[in-house]
Amino acid sequence: MIDDLWYKNGVIYCLSVATYMDANGDGIGDFKGLTRRLDYLHGLGVTAIWLMPFQPSPYRDDGYDISDYYGVDPRYGTLGDFVEFTHGCKQRGMRVIIDLVVNHTSDQHPWFKQARTDPNSPYRDWYVWSDKKPAHADQGMVFPGVQKTTWTHDKQAKAWYFHRFYDFQPDLNTANPYVQEEILKIMGFWIQLGVSGFRMDAVPFVIATKGPKAKKPVEQFDMLRTFREFLQWRKGDAIILAEANVRPEDDLHYFGDDGERMHMMFNFHVNQHLFYALAAADTGPLAKALTDTKPRPATAQWGLFLRNHDELDLGRLTKSQRQTVFERFGPDKNMQLYDRGIRRRLAPMLGGDQRRLELAYSLMMTLPGTPVIRYGDEIAMGDDLSLPERRCARTPMQWSTEPHGGFTGSDKPEIPVIDHGAYGFEHVNVAQQRRDPGSMLNWTERIIRMRKEVPEIGWGDFKVIAARDPAVLILRYDWRNNSVLFVHNLDEQPREVSFAVGLPDDAGDTLIDLLGDNHSHAARGRHKLLIEGYGYRWFRVGGLDYLLRRTEVDGGGRSKT
Repeated sequence: MIDDLWYKNGVIYCLSVATYMDANGDGIGDFKGLTRRLDYLHGLGVTAIWLMPFQPSPYRDDGYDISDYYGVDPRYGTLGDFVEFTHGCKQRGMRVIIDLVVNHTSDQHPWFKQARTDPNSPYRDWYVWSDKKPAHADQGMVFPGVQKTTWTHDKQAKAWYFHRFYDFQPDLNTANPYVQEEILKIMGFWIQLGVSGFRMDAVPFVIATKGPKAKKPVEQFDMLRTFREFLQWRKGDAIILAEANVRPEDDLHYFGDDGERMHMMFNFHVNQHLFYALAAADTGPLAKALTDTKPRPATAQWGLFLRNHDELDLGRLTKSQRQTVFERFGPDKNMQLYDRGIRRRLAPMLGGDQRRLELAYSLMMTLPGTPVIRYGDEIAMGDDLSLPERRCARTPMQWSTEPHGGFTGSDKPEIPVIDHGAYGFEHVNVAQQRRDPGSMLNWTERIIRMRKEVPEIGWGDFKVIAARDPAVLILRYDWRNNSVLFVHNLDEQPREVSFAVGLPDDAGDTLIDLLGDNHSHAARGRHKLLIEGYGYRWFRVGGLDYLLRRTEVDGGGRSKT
């Protein structure tokens, strides 16, 4: 049944094994440490854990340069440790999603070593080569300002190889049917070890045509259907969450008109306009972005996020909008990255103000889709801008006031824990926030619990309600004869708003506050609310007997306007 889709109404938590907890005492996180922390994640209320790469790697790109797709990097443990972890998740009702990084490999992968050594090797055509340097080699870099070219000459191969990312990450020739078959084997292998899905890295590049003559790459969307069909036959409820920063008009190419391609995609379009809304207290472009990305198949879902392990990409904003976000959240050059984004964590971007952090996460939790939380954001962790590029936001989890934040017993952690300033582990850690009822951690636990009790967000249809104030966003969701409504004030000043819920007859006259006692009763069909600066309200429309009124199928009951 369609309402059995687990990814439609959950909360996904993203983490790196290397930065979560070190049980082996060697200064780098491992699966044993992560498994010991599963009760914490279960208590937080997350329904799925997304793991960044943990396979063997030279670790020149935080593990995204994989040298063996069928193993666990010895620094993190063994395959047995990984299975213990997935088994522990299953016992607690949590699922596991892992990164599927198949656009490129490490240049230390045996496939590439054989490809560069012997032109007659069957692996030669697993990569993309050119006898001479292509004319467009200085175009299409993923990391402008750091990366100079997408083609590099290999002396051993006596040819140029293509790399959309760094030069130590040669692109796989994904149009090669043998490469596609290998990708399916990789997926099948990890499914057998307890994985419930994959976050597929750089999907537009995976499916694009590649080669010296591919000046304007063409996406091979049928490849996505191949991946989907294989996954559904192996494990019916497994999913693929696509990283695809594409324009709204291309969304259905990735989902498929009938939902036969990707199950989920990150909504980068909404993410960028959300940060503009936070910076300018102007929700108009955000409301348009929500409407633009509304069309999707019934089985498809958006992944909503604020920050992740990459930079905050602002490339879809206008020049003036982008400048507004830079000025508000990343004014210094060392806070910016790749001429397009900001590399900071959310808490320092918002000045450590818990009111603003709560507003931002309340907003993310109530936008159409499944929320994705980055590890450490539940305690408002900061960043270390002295670290290069994106590593500044990939520092170890801060558990306590013990040395190195309780992350490791080693004197020299591989990645330094933040140990100075307002975001140092002595000031920001899990242990202290557990004991504080008003802490960010306890607030996050409560908001996740409430989010899981409001399935209308994940399943229903939404409508933007006119607030007549650009700083205020009002959304209403309808599903199975039930409705919920959310109000957010993105300005620091209080706002008074008057609005009609928009349901027929008197169905919208009563609004029950789900997070407090600020219930509202309409006068002449309109509600009048006073929302404090950076304030938010979660309302259930009608009353708390909604479960008695819920229909078995959508479309039954009240009509929508």
